[in-house]
Amino acid sequence: QVQLVESGGGLVQAGGSLRLSCAASGRTFSIYAMGWFRQAPGKEREFVVAVTQSGGSTSYAASVKGRFTISRDDAKNTMYLQMNSLKPEDTALYYCVAGSYYSDTYPPLQSAYWGQGTQVTVSS
Repeated sequence: QVQLVESGGGLVQAGGSLRLSCAASGRTFSIYAMGWFRQAPGKEREFVVAVTQSGGSTSYAASVKGRFTISRDDAKNTMYLQMNSLKPEDTALYYCVAGSYYSDTYPPLQSAYWGQGTQVTVSS
């Protein structure tokens, strides 16, 4: 069992930046691929980004590529999402996810555990 707790969400103006964090507890953090999904009001949940167990490979949704950066610190059992050049369409509830990574599927992260989410709101 893995418990995931997100933090770092908030209200920011378009063009601004936020850094989300996901702290994990329970089973060994390093055995899981990690990532983020998001869900905007009235829309389906969508994949944002994933990183492999080793941190050596990442996969980004086209809508965030070049603006968002995922990283992980296994010593701290924490994953981060640096979000730059934010747009109003990035407004959503962002979920931290732990699971398995399959590079030949999309999304590549098959989820096993979810956090409760942290709200990101980008004003125009």
